[in-house]
Amino acid sequence: MTLQLYNTLTRSKQSFEPLDPDRVTMYACGPTVYNYAHIGNARPAVVFDLLYRLLKTRYPNVVYARNITDVDDKINAAAAEQGLEIGVIPRRFTEAYHADMAALGVGRPTIEPRATEHIGEIVAMIERLIAAGHAYEAERHVLFDVDTFDSYGRLSGRDRREMIAGARVEVAPYKRNPGDFVLWKPSDDSQPGWDSPWGRGRPGWHIECSAMSAAHLGEVIDIHAGGQDLVFPHHENEIAQSCCAHGTKLFARYWLHNGFVTVEKRKMSKSLGNTLVVHELLRHWPGEAMRYLLLSAHYRQPLDWSESALRQAVTTLDRLYRVLEDHPAEQAAKPAATVVEALDDDLNTPAALAALNALARELGQCEDPAQHARLAGELRASGELLGLLQQPAQWTEQRQAEAGLDPDHIDRLVAQRTEARQQRNFAEADRLRDELDEMGVELEDSAEGTRWRVKARESGQATET
Repeated sequence: MTLQLYNTLTRSKQSFEPLDPDRVTMYACGPTVYNYAHIGNARPAVVFDLLYRLLKTRYPNVVYARNITDVDDKINAAAAEQGLEIGVIPRRFTEAYHADMAALGVGRPTIEPRATEHIGEIVAMIERLIAAGHAYEAERHVLFDVDTFDSYGRLSGRDRREMIAGARVEVAPYKRNPGDFVLWKPSDDSQPGWDSPWGRGRPGWHIECSAMSAAHLGEVIDIHAGGQDLVFPHHENEIAQSCCAHGTKLFARYWLHNGFVTVEKRKMSKSLGNTLVVHELLRHWPGEAMRYLLLSAHYRQPLDWSESALRQAVTTLDRLYRVLEDHPAEQAAKPAATVVEALDDDLNTPAALAALNALARELGQCEDPAQHARLAGELRASGELLGLLQQPAQWTEQRQAEAGLDPDHIDRLVAQRTEARQQRNFAEADRLRDELDEMGVELEDSAEGTRWRVKARESGQATET
């Protein structure tokens, strides 16, 4: 099966055919680093990390750029509020973003361009737009004239007046019409700024992505990805300025957008006080369980985040890791065809996770040695493709720490119980088992000895050690 992707631009599912199979290009809008990332920010990072993994199984060279927006009015406001030098804020929260995403199993992109490192390319692109009659200077601002681009509105599929009425656009007297957007704006002494033909200033948000994408991926790219909230105005504006600057009919050939995250069926917002920050969640929950939950709904659909769903993800991963420990993969293998087929269908992660769990059940019931080796290899390889099941020791240690257990102390109690059983002191052995049970430890006796596991959170399932 060929990879099928839903293209927002055509509003249809299409077979993915790159411009150049020897160099596949993908750009995803990254964070504006003024604060910690919340789970809504984490969803595209996880989803498009998975797409990058999938593409790499097919193509020899996939160039994935995910930018860092490190010049923005939100950064300036955060610095002023905290009484810090402006540069401190993007450095601090870029580091935090990297750490938090790594905990969710998100790998680094091929390229991670930063807006402040591409001012030259941004200025050059604006100059081209002015020269071609698509942009104009007004009161030390440079603005894009949306009336000069006939296809404006094609991505979002709405009438321009409707889009402007429904979006937050800056109304200013120097604009030719309300939909015109800023490419360059002036900076005062308290704000970051660079010299330009229009005076000291800084770039608008939209032009940054266009310039960085062109610099690293080319004028026309294969895939552009981001959250649903970016369709308008950000991605619509990227298309307009990129096509007009380069004289192309397309900017990106496939546009992918992930749906929103809700919390307990409610929209996540500061006003409701339910904004869930990844940095804080990681203090209480395993990052791998958070990744599992973020993949549990189809990326184009809304995802509802809840503690009960997160607990279930922990329980499921406990079971999967236990199967892997009971049936280790002794040789490299390819992911299961059922998992790959699900992902090929527009990243159908619910079906892929169902296939992963079905594979684990089949492995747990398998008695044929040859079949066992194949299934074990496929389970680990399938987990690797999904960004799961790669850290059994870390998972076990984290679960033990969450339960407040000292493994050395547990080992001593288990050894004492084993000695009591050998001496046929069954009353003492039962007492020790009860003590371990009260501590949240479950025992499994076999001919090879006794193995202990941490009981899963609010579940009869458990993680073995």
